[in-house]
Amino acid sequence: MKRIVHLTFDMSIGGAERVIYNLVRGTNRSLYDVSVLCLSVPIGDFGIQLVSQGIAVTGFDRKPGLDLHLVAQIRRFIVGRRVDVLHCHQYTPYIYGLLASILTRTKVLYTEHGRFYPDCRKLKRALANPLLSRLTDEITAISEATRRALIEYENFPPARIKVIYNGVPAVPGERQKESGLASSLDIPEHAFVMGSVARLDSIKNQAMAIRALQHVLRENPRAYLLLVGDGPERESLEQLAGKLQLSSRVRITGYRNDAERFYRIMDLFLLTSFSEGTAMTLLEAMAAGLPCIVTDVGGNPEIVVAGQTGYVVASDDDAALAEKILLLGRDGELRQRVGIAGRERFLRLFTVEKMVQEYESLYDALAGPRHVQGQSSHGMVHY
Repeated sequence: MKRIVHLTFDMSIGGAERVIYNLVRGTNRSLYDVSVLCLSVPIGDFGIQLVSQGIAVTGFDRKPGLDLHLVAQIRRFIVGRRVDVLHCHQYTPYIYGLLASILTRTKVLYTEHGRFYPDCRKLKRALANPLLSRLTDEITAISEATRRALIEYENFPPARIKVIYNGVPAVPGERQKESGLASSLDIPEHAFVMGSVARLDSIKNQAMAIRALQHVLRENPRAYLLLVGDGPERESLEQLAGKLQLSSRVRITGYRNDAERFYRIMDLFLLTSFSEGTAMTLLEAMAAGLPCIVTDVGGNPEIVVAGQTGYVVASDDDAALAEKILLLGRDGELRQRVGIAGRERFLRLFTVEKMVQEYESLYDALAGPRHVQGQSSHGMVHY
């Protein structure tokens, strides 16, 4: 049985953490012994859920700066458990994992999940990464846009980076309105609901959707905006809605652990971010058969085929967003057609099963047959 360890910051609620959660749960437990290492404690809600399902999650206590003691801890862990593949998620865990793995038998897989906005080039990384990449067994990115960022901003060699898209579980294709849920939010039965599920953070730019609602209401008085999530921008978004006299048409739910239910009361899904890798909630909306309108950033235009499975608009252009919302609002048949096409694309490319299969193939290629004792994955004797 191959031993796979996922190394990450922690397993709190977030996009990258959800990918790890889905990947760990989907990996074939009869072929792979899978566990999770967190650089920090507490391990987070996803970590607690994995532990309750019998999956080992270990949390370390990373100190500020480069914590060499943590490198030693990770090294003892992977050597003591004879780990075959250390799957590092995001750059900082990758650096710790790579340093810990040198002169061991453990193979290193680095996955980049997304980029900060605005992106920038850091000289130290640009100088170090070509060398680090030569010590790394595989590098993956969650979208072509993320891959390009690794090349442009991080100076990783293009030939080294593969794209493996995120995946989420499929849901039944038939959506049934949850009238009780809509009623609990004081949304009328025949309202036209455009919605988003995301952390209320400046990078998600939900303000664009609120401004677009102002345009939409001039033609469609049934329109409501539903924002599922919480975060540091909640107060400013509520203030913006009040300033534009839209408070009666904007619903902000706060954090919900049953966010998937809210897709059932939406007529279309909005993703107005300034930056994205492969947004999990966008995939969930497509899986639910919702037509989607997204901004032309990051991996969004790779996921949504403009004019076929949804629409792509310029970043922070609320008038363009409103135009596409009104287009879909006028034509129920178009909404249904676009939603069906989006779900079909999801089933072809973005299921959790497809994602797991691609990573398992990498694990097999990296680990191969069991190593002869004494042979290091970096060509050095360790045991």
